Amino acid sequence: MPDRTTIPPEELLREAGCSRKVVDHCRAVRDCACDYAARCPDANDSLVETGAWLHDIGRSIDHSVRHAQAGADLLRSWGFPEPVVRIVECHLGAGLTAEECVALGLDARDCMPRTIEEKIVTHADNLIAGTTRVTIEECLASASHLPGEVRQRMYRLSQEVEQLCSTRK
Repeated sequence: MPDRTTIPPEELLREAGCSRKVVDHCRAVRDCACDYAARCPDANDSLVETGAWLHDIGRSIDHSVRHAQAGADLLRSWGFPEPVVRIVECHLGAGLTAEECVALGLDARDCMPRTIEEKIVTHADNLIAGTTRVTIEECLASASHLPGEVRQRMYRLSQEVEQLCSTRK
């Protein structure tokens, strides 16, 4: 079995069975996330790039909210380092508590982004609709079906990332 951790992420997405649409979205999220990481002195650029590329690899298995945990499980089974796996696991909205995961029918896992890399990729994913960059306000408007508490958490995450990434390396 090949060491999948050495395969370029774009190729790995295709190997996993992700559609062209998913690969294009992941590329757009990668571009956005890398822009933030370049402006954040404490961010690990390589980790952000890899995590952003692979954040939706679980869509090769499931297109529902389950894709984040499915992608994390897949990467764990392939021997990916936990910091990359956690980016994939935590990228939904502004993260999910273990209780929120259970309410959604997912495994009871703490899927809240904690590291700057997890937060950058989560925020970048929120700002990319398909392959189009949107504002946080547009993102929140399209998330009107979510509880107000969740939308507020998404907004707070955006403010935190914008502040942390406001300086140049």
